[in-house]
Amino acid sequence: MARFIDPRYDTAFKRLFGQENSKDLLLDFLNDLLEGEKKIKEIQLMDKERQPLHTEGRRGICDIVCLTEEKEYFIVEMQYEPQRTFPERALFYLSQTIVNQGETGSVWNYDVKAVYGVFFLSFALTGKLRSDIILADRDTREQFSDKLRFIFIEFPFFTKEEQECKNNVEQWLYILKNMKTLETIPFKDQKEVFKKLEQIADLSSLTREERRLYDADLKAYRDYLSIMSTAKEIAKEEGMKEGMKEGMKEGMKKGEKRGEKRGRAEGERNKQLAIARNMKARNMAVDVIADLTGLSAEEVEKL
Repeated sequence: MARFIDPRYDTAFKRLFGQENSKDLLLDFLNDLLEGEKKIKEIQLMDKERQPLHTEGRRGICDIVCLTEEKEYFIVEMQYEPQRTFPERALFYLSQTIVNQGETGSVWNYDVKAVYGVFFLSFALTGKLRSDIILADRDTREQFSDKLRFIFIEFPFFTKEEQECKNNVEQWLYILKNMKTLETIPFKDQKEVFKKLEQIADLSSLTREERRLYDADLKAYRDYLSIMSTAKEIAKEEGMKEGMKEGMKEGMKKGEKRGEKRGRAEGERNKQLAIARNMKARNMAVDVIADLTGLSAEEVEKL
């Protein structure tokens, strides 16, 4: 039986990094990630103040926004399911944060503060563990602006065992990747913050409501996988029948495409319903929930 929460899911990730009593964990991780470049002294969580972003297609995505004492923005997310347009999504998020800084009048003069995106991925995107994307001249490689930066961390390329982790970032990644199977959080004798991480991540420390929301996240994702799997199986069967007339190979291709489309539609709706239930449990207004999830107000009322 698991002892710790699985940080791949929304409520778990926000519990670890997106609450006032745990933001020092996020601060510690960001400083480790940017060691040798900058030292962040303080961060302010911006979740409740941030303008709402497009939520269509959210599957296991966790979104945390914070502001440093130098007024630089950090967007931290975890993406569990592969998404072909994820680079564009990341660009949209960071660009929107840039645009939201705009002020009217002649005094502002485009005094844009830097926006960083840190994205944990459970799938391969660029083909390596860490990718730092900046705005630079294509030929000279000279940086054009330091106001926009993407950091992608791809867990499939982190393969080190506990004893092989030599620095703070490797220790963080080992814990986050393996937390759901760990019996105790390692490296506590080397890094004090991991003691607090162990307390916050312990399933037994969740309140009844927190556990309900966490279990709802897990159920929503498992339901999505089941729907996708069933839809593909049904579509393949239909494709096989059709393939008897058009050719087995062509029928399989059509069946898989039909299954993906049907499964994606059903899975997305179930995910939006799960998100709406969580929002409603937090006593958010019906019209706000409907606007963020794409559901009708009548559907939200019935949840």
